[in-house]
Amino acid sequence: MQRSVPTRFIGLCLLLLGLVAHFVSAQPQAPRPLVYVVPIEGVIDLGLAPFVARVIDEATQAGAAAVILDIDTFGGRVDAAVQIRDTLLNSKMHTVAFVNKRAISAGALIALSAQTLVMSTGGTIGAAAPVQAGLPGGAAAPVSEKTVSYVRKEFRATAEARQRPALLAEAMVDADVEVPGIIEKGKLLTLTTDEALQHKVADFRADTIEAVLAQLGLAGAELRPATPHWAEQVVRFLTHPIVSSLLISLGLIGIMVELRTPGFGIAGGVGVASLALFFWGHWLVQLAGWEELLLVGAGLLLLALEIFVMPGFGVAGALGIAALLGAVALSMVGAGDTAAVILDAVQRVVLSLLVALLVSLVLLRFLPRLPLARRLVLQTDLGAGPAHGSAPDTDQRWLGKQGRAWSVLRPAGIAEIEGSRVDVVSDGALIEADTPIEVVRVDGNRIVVRRLPPVNLKD
Repeated sequence: MQRSVPTRFIGLCLLLLGLVAHFVSAQPQAPRPLVYVVPIEGVIDLGLAPFVARVIDEATQAGAAAVILDIDTFGGRVDAAVQIRDTLLNSKMHTVAFVNKRAISAGALIALSAQTLVMSTGGTIGAAAPVQAGLPGGAAAPVSEKTVSYVRKEFRATAEARQRPALLAEAMVDADVEVPGIIEKGKLLTLTTDEALQHKVADFRADTIEAVLAQLGLAGAELRPATPHWAEQVVRFLTHPIVSSLLISLGLIGIMVELRTPGFGIAGGVGVASLALFFWGHWLVQLAGWEELLLVGAGLLLLALEIFVMPGFGVAGALGIAALLGAVALSMVGAGDTAAVILDAVQRVVLSLLVALLVSLVLLRFLPRLPLARRLVLQTDLGAGPAHGSAPDTDQRWLGKQGRAWSVLRPAGIAEIEGSRVDVVSDGALIEADTPIEVVRVDGNRIVVRRLPPVNLKD
């Protein structure tokens, strides 16, 4: 019986330990801090700015401890970088730029905009001189002093806002800025990780996201990688310089072909759809506004008048295309854009117009001969008579008659025959107004005419 006392004591101790463990486990655990990670990779384009803004808003609403920008880029559009810079400076969220491995050109402006700047071993930051993109395969061209001055001051203001060396930030943009002992005049500044730490541009070194968190006092934080959703990916695709230029060209080609053919068909549908995709993408990145949409509406209205009301290609068609081109150019330029960006937008519009003119001329010349086009366009004679939908008393009587083109026939239009105005179609060639014509056949409800050769009067 005496040996049972220690056994009972041990059992009682185990019971107490179990109760204590249960009590401790039942206490609410402190939540892990939340950290968002945003990739800044590849070309910095217009679609990246709304993505970064959305993630920062989402992180703010979720009560995140920080947002880390994982940067590895050679740069891109200055206006897109300026939009991201404004978002970072205006945000109350703790933003961290993790340069892994490079933040060049526009990427340097984004890195300088974050509250904390971290660089990995072997990283670089700088070389942010603005340039004018040349033709595909060609070298970039220098820009005006006005553009360099604007970008230089953007870098300086950003560095001042984050209490970083402003003169070094300017030296990244303008080769005329000299910093004794660091960079001589005539050279652009690019800093390595060691140099950035030495000159107080970067705050500390880290080689992984986990190392960044450890130095921020956020070790063990929950990482939430941010990725663009499908709509943002589509927008980035549509606003890519090559894709947007292609959409402009397709839109203009469709409209030009439609203006030279009767009615409204596949070409017009493709053209309108291409321009709609272009403006939708630029609307979502806040480049296209109500002014541009009003210009588009006016242009489409003028083109509709040209196609359905006024035959031929005249003032309404020219004004309609001019309005569309103006809206396209304005949709590629944002507030605060440099002269280089504006010039690039104008060049892209002009190049797209030239491509559209060339391709539309080729299509109008050779498309009717292609087998697919013959299937899409009804070319078989329908015959005449009531069984074929024509009225012999009103249409057949014009066969062989001569008159003049009252309007331009492209190929459809109006002719004046024996004092009456008749809806006619040319035999394929463009016939100017007041040109002598002759009715060569009546196909169903189509009255087909050809151009008569000029009459030479002899004494």
